Amino acid sequence: MGVETTNNDHGYTQKEADEVARQKAIDDWLPITSSRNAKWWYSAFHNVTAMVGAGVLSLPYAMSELGWGPGVAVLILSWIITLYTLWQMVEMHEMVPGKRFDRYHELGQHAFGEKLGLYIVVPQQLIVEVGVCIVYMVTGGKSLKKFHDIVCSSCKPIKQTYFIMIFASVHFVLSHLPNFNSISGVSLAAAVMSLSYSTIAWSASVDKGVQPDVQYGYKASSKIGTVFNFFSALGDVAFAYAGHNVVLEIQATIPSTPEKPSKGPMWRGVIVAYIVVALCYFPVALIGYWMYGNSVSDNILITLEKPVWLIAMANMFVVVHVIGSYQIYAMPVFDMMETVLVKKLNFRPTMVLRFFVRNFYVAFTMFVGITFPFFGGLLGFFGGFAFAPTTYFLPCVMWLAIYKPRKFGLSWWTNWICIVFGVILMIVSPIGGMRQIIIQAKDYKFYN
Repeated sequence: MGVETTNNDHGYTQKEADEVARQKAIDDWLPITSSRNAKWWYSAFHNVTAMVGAGVLSLPYAMSELGWGPGVAVLILSWIITLYTLWQMVEMHEMVPGKRFDRYHELGQHAFGEKLGLYIVVPQQLIVEVGVCIVYMVTGGKSLKKFHDIVCSSCKPIKQTYFIMIFASVHFVLSHLPNFNSISGVSLAAAVMSLSYSTIAWSASVDKGVQPDVQYGYKASSKIGTVFNFFSALGDVAFAYAGHNVVLEIQATIPSTPEKPSKGPMWRGVIVAYIVVALCYFPVALIGYWMYGNSVSDNILITLEKPVWLIAMANMFVVVHVIGSYQIYAMPVFDMMETVLVKKLNFRPTMVLRFFVRNFYVAFTMFVGITFPFFGGLLGFFGGFAFAPTTYFLPCVMWLAIYKPRKFGLSWWTNWICIVFGVILMIVSPIGGMRQIIIQAKDYKFYN
């Protein structure tokens, strides 16, 4: 038995061949690498769903804390910088011939080394993805509650906790869809919804017209308050453009050959997605602020109380969209958990394992969402630490580390400008977020 024969064309020993076959079988089972037959428009609506969060509804409020000049500048700058860093990630997905970096941390390992790459990327990616899932649990629950309260104003009020549970029940079913391609229907619906409720938000504002007593000044009474609000609004805008955590995972589903690499169709999808993102963000932010000035609330749908049916509909659209977004952000986390269980702890890749892992994750995000309903404020805080790097400057750092562009050349300057902008965001937005939490902390009730 001790003699290992080499009986296959690669010159592997039998043991190695078995190992390769085992890894291939695992890759065919894992959510991200299992199906590679996505079309370019899949990447378009996956990217829209990942990027346009319900955060778009708070953009007019962010504008009111930034003011016209800085507000417009930050919106446009963020759009350009994130589009550039997204392009970098799409390019880097297949820069080593014959190999694909299917996950953010695999690219990190290539750029920074095996160990360090994991330590740099994985914690940030997890904070973003798990954080977003928890926030969406709360957002979904809140929007359902709003829908219920609007449609049936005379009903007995139901606690938000129960609405979060109702929202979670959808995910206990949907999370068992095996991979990205299988959720493309959910994702398409979500992308259409995000365009719809953004359109409702700005067109209803136009219909209301500029308010008679509108003011565009800062509303904080003190200089310090104004500065902190400014910081926190910067954070809000930064997170509006945070789809980069799942971009490689989306690209991994597109087929690729040396003649036709996946970056062609992927880039086409990204361009379409970014046009849609602009159509959602710019009108809502600018028109919402223009009509209401600094009296706009942090969710524009609350400011637009009437017509009732339209606002109720918009809230339902938000729910559908958040369902899709939750799935897109949960998929890479499922992939990580399943990878660790199957590859490191040698569990067998079965349906039973998947059933337990995914239900556990949905239950966990639901529980945290119910316990800390003020999680949105926390996201401003954590988000600064994790969103800004993964979206604004980690791709640039990797680009510099891998391609080593000529010092003081165009590429070198572009990347360094993005890095500086990103680092400033990373430092400034948690400060704003922290202050918001402290101010609101007085009235918090757990499990309310």
